Amino acid sequence: MAVGEAPTIIIKKIKKGGHGGHHGGAWKVAYADFVTAMMAFFLLMWLINTTSPEQKRGIADYFAPASVSQTTSGSGGILGGTSLSDSGAKSSGSKDIVQALAPEAPPDVTQTGQSQIQSQQTSSQGSDTKADEAALTSAAQSLKQAMQDMPELAELSKQIIVDQTPEGLRVQLVDQEGRSMFKENSAEPNDRAKVLLQAVAKVVNKLPNRVTIAGHTSASANGLKPSSDWALSSARADASRQILEGAGVDADRIYQVAGKAASDPLYPDDPMLPGNRRITITLLREAPVLPSDAGM
Repeated sequence: MAVGEAPTIIIKKIKKGGHGGHHGGAWKVAYADFVTAMMAFFLLMWLINTTSPEQKRGIADYFAPASVSQTTSGSGGILGGTSLSDSGAKSSGSKDIVQALAPEAPPDVTQTGQSQIQSQQTSSQGSDTKADEAALTSAAQSLKQAMQDMPELAELSKQIIVDQTPEGLRVQLVDQEGRSMFKENSAEPNDRAKVLLQAVAKVVNKLPNRVTIAGHTSASANGLKPSSDWALSSARADASRQILEGAGVDADRIYQVAGKAASDPLYPDDPMLPGNRRITITLLREAPVLPSDAGM
């Protein structure tokens, strides 16, 4: 090369062999199919592991419907291999078909009818019992609310005990130390007892239930039960009845007025406590008996 001459630039192009380069990504498609299949497999395994036995049986029934014959013979259809005539595959003919498809009749239609009536009566009684229970509960709440709303009753709230017994809603007006409801050895109620009885009458008037009234006394200091306590407790119960009727309680609703003396103490461990002296008013769990001429 002569001095001062520019070098010659040679560009060499190399052509690659034509072996189909676009086929080099085929393994990616196969791998994607493999990953998809594995994902579906693990998803299936997860579903099988999380389903309950009932759900598995449902899936099995879906893929094996009951309409498909479970036998390899041609008798898996509606007739089950029998014929409508005596010359069929089974000599019993249509009789077996009729017996198999006909519903079983009750053994005694009369008994069935009676059992249905009894069931309806039982259901009706259950509904009445629930309604009566709800009414008594509402009455108890009304009485407690009245004790809170009326200032003259708030002071006497400790002398009223309201609870529910198998007989019905029981309201007890009890004596406290220094707070009696009747004068000593007297059947005349004091002002405190009158206020309490009038408050109870307002609740009693909201329900149709019959009412029982019982008077109780406490045992004497020597633990004896004087015979006069029977008459005294009866007189106090009757005096309470008169106040209830004067406050609007219908006389026909009074079912029983009794004196129990000290035979049923509120505090059996200490029958001489003042709290044993009380008046018990019970709203029975039943509707009042209608008078005999009600339907005339």
